[in-house]
Amino acid sequence: MSDDLLDLPEGWELTTLEDLCINPKNDIVDGPFGSNLKASEYIDSGIPIIRLQNIDRNIFIDKNIKFVSVEKGQELERHTFKKGDIIITKLGDPLGKACLVPDHLSNGIIVADVVRARINEKFALKKYLIYLLNSQIIIVQLQTDTKGTTRPRVNLNHIRQLKIPLPPLNEQKRIVAKIEELSDRSQKAQQALEAIPQLCDRFRQSVLAAAFRGDLTADWREKNPDVEPASVLLERIKNKRFELAETAREISTVKKVYDEEAQFSSQQKYSYLPETWISCTINSIGNVCNGSTPSRNVEEYWKGSIPWVSSGEVVNNIIYETREKITELGYKNTSVRILPKGTVLLAMIGQGKTRGQTSILEIKATINQNIAAIILNHGLVVSEYLWYWFQYQYAATRELGSGSGPQALNCQRVREIPLILAPINEQIEVVNSIKYILHKVEVITENYQQATKKLEKLNQSILSKAFRGELVPQDPEDEPASILLEKIRAEREKLHNSKPKSTSKRKTKTPKGQGTIPGLE
Repeated sequence: MSDDLLDLPEGWELTTLEDLCINPKNDIVDGPFGSNLKASEYIDSGIPIIRLQNIDRNIFIDKNIKFVSVEKGQELERHTFKKGDIIITKLGDPLGKACLVPDHLSNGIIVADVVRARINEKFALKKYLIYLLNSQIIIVQLQTDTKGTTRPRVNLNHIRQLKIPLPPLNEQKRIVAKIEELSDRSQKAQQALEAIPQLCDRFRQSVLAAAFRGDLTADWREKNPDVEPASVLLERIKNKRFELAETAREISTVKKVYDEEAQFSSQQKYSYLPETWISCTINSIGNVCNGSTPSRNVEEYWKGSIPWVSSGEVVNNIIYETREKITELGYKNTSVRILPKGTVLLAMIGQGKTRGQTSILEIKATINQNIAAIILNHGLVVSEYLWYWFQYQYAATRELGSGSGPQALNCQRVREIPLILAPINEQIEVVNSIKYILHKVEVITENYQQATKKLEKLNQSILSKAFRGELVPQDPEDEPASILLEKIRAEREKLHNSKPKSTSKRKTKTPKGQGTIPGLE
């Protein structure tokens, strides 16, 4: 048990969530077993369903609401909710997210891994309990009771038995008012912080745009007027690639590359470029290929010593290590090649952020079939220059992999991606200029992350103080929580005594479709 719960202020009581309910078995319930409410039964209108994705900490996420028929809702009468009920998640990471059912959802059904708690506000404020349920006091209790490793879960009884520090009702009101006052300030700070990542992204793109217009190295060009132009560099790359071609097939491939490139270059004009820069395609500066995945069914192909990169590892980063490695046997029996250090990788598949992201290999490695490798073994293009170019062209590259078909690039599309090529020495200057400026952006990003963490700690600190009785002053005139609990017990006893005694007569079954459900009339 948390130390915060061992030394409560005078007038407070330590109780459980179910002890705050007049009829715990009906007031705190979870959803039906999955077999009793299948996704195939969801419809576009009818009785709304609250699912895990609709619940966040003190926030109801009013998106993707599903429905069931009225008849199905009547069948699941025990699992209904009403507006103002407390709903809690008992599956997932993090566990125990809680919020209130919004007013516009007057009734409905909860799914299996959601708990609904119905609290009478004569005894405990629902807002007080929501703040408490989302605090570390409850989070720690749930973590202690967690079952499952892949998807943490607690059962209904754990939710019912959560330890609740209960202050007098008037003090609950003062605590809620103070939390909301401080939360309002915190939220304004959070909103200001949330603008920073987008501003940094915009600034980063403006830096890259300036870099590839030649703006960042304008002074350098003035001091180095006799630099070898990129057109001559491109010819040297061509000659070097012919030198490196070892077979007739490789020579034929290189010749085809430059036949296609001649047509491209004659069509592309960029008036804003420095005189020594040139436009070309990826095809003209490096060999483009992809890899493969050794069979997962052959254990001998995996857990070896040869690095193997998956597309999920390509996240605008430098790769020094890979999550998986293949064996020599896997290498020999699969269409993969060992790529040299300095190879630039481009993720070709994925609907999220993955497609279009890039990496640089700082090790020799193999790749899977969803990655394009641009091999720069001639040493005449700086890997980081190309890497930054792809980051600058991220949105445009993703467009190449969109459309009505699969959301994917392919090697041929990658070969056709345009490139603004600077002289080799100026490439180095461009990279150094980008690094210098983006380092400052990284510092801002780190400060933002630290500030966000501090703000989250501050929010939790406010809640911790609230539930230790340190946030607002106590009033000795307040009716103590022990009296509230006595009133709840009296109401519970009254309800119990009012229930009719069971008889041996069989109940008449309600005809299908004619039953009524509280909240679903």
